[in-house]
Order: sequence, then structure tokens, then C-alpha cells
Amino acid sequence: METWWRQVSTLLFDYGGTLDLPAVHWLDRFLRHYREAGINLTREELDLAYADATRRGYQAGARIYNYGLRQLLDELVRWQIDYLLQHLPHRVPPTIRDCATTIADRFCAESAAGYDQSRAALSALAPRFTIGVVSNFYGNLEAVLKEAGLAPFVSAVIDSSRVGAFKPDPAIYQAALARLHARPEATAMVGDSLSKDCAPATRMGLRTVWLTPTPVGYTQQGEASTDLVVRNLQELVESCLGAD
Repeated sequence: METWWRQVSTLLFDYGGTLDLPAVHWLDRFLRHYREAGINLTREELDLAYADATRRGYQAGARIYNYGLRQLLDELVRWQIDYLLQHLPHRVPPTIRDCATTIADRFCAESAAGYDQSRAALSALAPRFTIGVVSNFYGNLEAVLKEAGLAPFVSAVIDSSRVGAFKPDPAIYQAALARLHARPEATAMVGDSLSKDCAPATRMGLRTVWLTPTPVGYTQQGEASTDLVVRNLQELVESCLGAD
């Protein structure tokens, strides 16, 4: 039990890898689904395509603001494949586009299963905390949360593409605090990234929770500092509600 929970009244959550489970980076999820579809890329190779698709998504603007997760995934996978065919044609088969639907289907199904855990956690936390979601996303995060059944528990959605600030820029956290009328010392940030979630929030005076299934070799030093490490959202619920 962490007694500092008694001073916390607001919880900020990351989305990808935190509320959209499993708790791994989207790049690694995409990589696994490509490989399961028979496209054997290295992480470094797919990272180039992933970064290019992410950039295109951030620049897409209002056209995609109402997209649900599946519509977004269709775009991201298409952009990734465009990049791979143009820049790494020797590493992918010409028929790679035939795999796009399968990759998006599997990613979506995985997210749907993870949402069950997230809904259970947020429903348990909402009576005690004001909840916000802070994420580097494409402008359609609010639509995705509604589709997932998570929106009823969330008081504010801070989507980087809407506010014009991307983690780890402190401006995105300042926007969240302002939107929720929250004080830093009474707020905790929950995320799967030490560098983008925990470190900047710590510098702003927030409490931080690092969500990671396998915190191997973790040390609380420098940029890696966090107040609490949990393996899943149920552990988070048990920690913060158990402090009351």
C-alpha cells in the first residue's frame, strides 16, 4: 500500500500500451502481426515504416477525427505497406497488400480483448478519482474511447494532435491539468513509457505509475524514476483503492 495515494484525486492515463492492451508498444504489436502473416521484417525495418505512417497520421487532420480504431488501423497499415514497398522492396513480397486486412483484424481483436480489463479498472477507479487520458494520438482518440466503452469513465481526453503538443513535451500535461482543474501534487500519471509518461510527469510534480508486465532490471534513478511499478491495471486498482 502506498500512502501517497490518499493525496491523489486525479488519474491521468496513457492510451496505447496502457488502456489499449496488451501493455507493449504498438510497433511491437504490429511487428508480431506482420510476422504471423508471413512478413518477416526486423524491428528496425518496420520501425521506419511505422514512423512514416505515424507522421502521416499526425498530419491527416480533421479527415480522420471521427475514425474508430479499425478505420485508423486500415490507414496506418496501408501507409506502412506503402513505405515498405517504396523503400524496402527487397524485404517484402509484392503481394504484401493481401496481408493488410489480416494484420488490422488481428490488431483490432487484440485491443478488443484488452478493453475488457480497462473497462473493469476504470469503472472501479471512477467513483474515487477524476480520470483523464493523455496520449500521443491522431486526433480521433475521443472517438476510439467511445467505441471501446471507456468514455463514460473519462472526464477529459487530451489528444496530442488536437492540442498541438506531443509527449514528452510538458505542455500536453499542462493542458490536462488545466482541463481537469487538477493540481500536480494531487495527480498521478499512469503509462507504459518511463521516458514519455513518467519522466516528464515527475518533473512537473505529479506522482507516476509505470505499467510494465516485466520490469526486469528496473532501477529508480534519473530519468527512470517512478513512484510505483505495476504489472497490470488490476494491480493499480488494488494499490490505490487499498490506500483508502
